[in-house]
Parts: sequence; structure tokens; C-alpha cells
Amino acid sequence: MEKIYRFTHYSFFTDMAELASKHNSFDLSLGLPDFDIDARLKQYLKESADYNHHNYEPLAGNPLLIENIIQFNLNRKNSIQLKNNEVTIVPCATFALHTSLKSVLNQGDEVIVIQPSYYTYGPSIVLNGGIPVYYDLDNDFTINWDKLQNCISQKTKAIIINSPQNPTGKIWSKSDWNQLYELIKDQEIYLISEEIYDIYCYDGIEHYSSFLHPELKKRTFCIFSLGKMFHCTGWKVSYLLTPEELTSKFRCHQQYISYSANAPAQYALAKYLDIFDPFETQKLMQNKRDIFNELIKDTPFEVEQKTEGSVFQVVNFRNISKTMSDVEFSKWLTIDKKVSCLPLSAFYNSRQNSDYVRFSFAKKDEVIIQALEHLRKSL
Repeated sequence: MEKIYRFTHYSFFTDMAELASKHNSFDLSLGLPDFDIDARLKQYLKESADYNHHNYEPLAGNPLLIENIIQFNLNRKNSIQLKNNEVTIVPCATFALHTSLKSVLNQGDEVIVIQPSYYTYGPSIVLNGGIPVYYDLDNDFTINWDKLQNCISQKTKAIIINSPQNPTGKIWSKSDWNQLYELIKDQEIYLISEEIYDIYCYDGIEHYSSFLHPELKKRTFCIFSLGKMFHCTGWKVSYLLTPEELTSKFRCHQQYISYSANAPAQYALAKYLDIFDPFETQKLMQNKRDIFNELIKDTPFEVEQKTEGSVFQVVNFRNISKTMSDVEFSKWLTIDKKVSCLPLSAFYNSRQNSDYVRFSFAKKDEVIIQALEHLRKSL
């Protein structure tokens, strides 16, 4: 058990949120929206309860939800054409990641994790008998392809990608996917592509999915989150795109772990997806990002790169403290300055310090404004 728990920072994530609550601080630490969901989505959930959607859905998921996911992806600017057997409804993105790894890993296989990264990746690999191989992004959070290639060995079985990326906000382009393919085309290496912030791409950048790459698609587990799209993560419904051969492998394991996802929510989400306008949601979140970035200019924090996507902004705090570690700084900011954030070192397997902290702007506009105004006055 010790081998597993040395990877996880989960307790630290929750500790920071609890610290913010205890000290009555503005909590910009976690990407949990504090604003309400669309009233129509609530109505569809009530409708679902009335229609008696209370038993298991099929292993693949609610047929109407699958149909509407196919249509939604077809209507995107970077259109993805899907077959029914390429879509599987799952309880959450973490489940999809874990079960994807279970579908392809043998004992001792290596999986490349690009850091900084979400804290579940390493433990999921270890729980499935694999060995995490960590590649650290350069200081500007871009890929150094030569360094990434040096991480690939004969034991490499998979690479985990996250785009838009948490915490850096970087987005993979078509060119990036092409370069990745050139690195792995001659080996049996699978791609687990977590694209849960797919509709949160800003400044005219269009999300380009790994599933659009004609060759990578054949070896890709592509993960999306309806909870992230609609701000209802507690409903526990996400979806996975895989080629049909990998779909059968994935569902073989899925049937023994969860079987299906939340049935009433699947119906409600299917109905809502039919009327959902992703542009409006993207515009809403980009506005929050812009409010955050405009107001943080009046503080000593330095935004070296405005986030391209996701709901997070990474900032340099060294104008405020040269001596504190990022963990010490995050706790100090939460307790003494009443605004909570997360240290970037929490997104690394073994790094103890960095020059950066991560803020979430998935909050009410007034909360962002009040938090940043408070920092302007107190720093």
C-alpha cells in the first residue's frame, strides 16, 4: 500500500479546500463551480424521475444519450464522425482512465505521464500493475519532443495526455498529435487522452481531439466529461470514445466494476445535450478567465502565459515571496490573505517546490472580483 500512497496528493487537495472553509477564505483552489446549473437540466432530471428511469441502463449506456453524443460531436467545427460502438457511457473520467489502463496493461508495463498532471494518473497505473514514467514539461509548459522520446522504451505500453491540460491550460494542436504519432507509430503504444475540458478553449482556438487523427484513433481511449460540460460533476456521467476493437476490451472490464452509470442522469443529460449550446458555455468561462486575468494585473502575481483552455490559471508568485515553498505560500495565502489556491508541486510525483500556484476561475463573477480585489489591497 505504501507504494501506491506515495503518489497521491488527494488529501492535500481536500486539505486546502477545508483550510479555505475553516478560515473563511475565498476558495479558488478547486475547479468546482459555485454557480447553479441550467434550470432546464434540473427539469429534465425531474422528468427522468417521473418517467421511471431507475434501473440499470445497458452496458454501453442510454441509447438516446449515445445518439445525442454522436450528433453533438458531428456538429462541432472539428467534426468527429462516430459509430454507436465507439461510444461508451461511464460513471466518471477517473473510472474511464483506470479501466482503460486495465484494458491494455500487463504487469511491469510502463506508462508515460506528462507533468504537471492530475493526481490520479500515477496511482491508476500502479493499481493496474504498471510503472509510471514521468516526463516534466519545460518551464513554458510546452513539449520538448526529444526529451519525450527519451522516455519511451521497449516497455512503454501507453501515454496519458490531457488537453486542455490541468493545471497549465495548454491545448494540443493537430501538429502536436502528428508529432506524437511519429514517436510511437512503430510500437504498440496506446494513447489515453483525457479531453474533459474540450469545450473550454479560448481566443478562437478550436479543440482538436486525438480521435480526429486517423492513425492515433486506432489506439486511443478518449475521455470526455458531461459533468464538466454542464457543471454537474456530482451526477457522475462521462463518456469514452474508442475504436470498436478497444471498446470490447474496455467493456469486458467495465461490466465487472461498475456495469453502468447513473440512469436518471443519463436520460436528463441526453435531453439537455439536444438543446445545449457549447459556444455560450465557452463564452461564459472565457469571460471569467478574462476577469481573473485583468484583475490579477493589479497584484504582484505574474501571469506568464494566459491559459488557452480549461478552468485554471497558473501564476508565478515569486514577486511576493522568494523564500517560501509553493506549499507554504499556498497555505499562507489561504490563512493570512484569505484567498485559496493550489501549489503547482501538488501536480508532480516527487517535486517539493515550484515558482507557481494554480487558481480556478470556475466561480461566480462576484467571487472572482472580490477575491482579486482583496488580494490587491492586502498584498
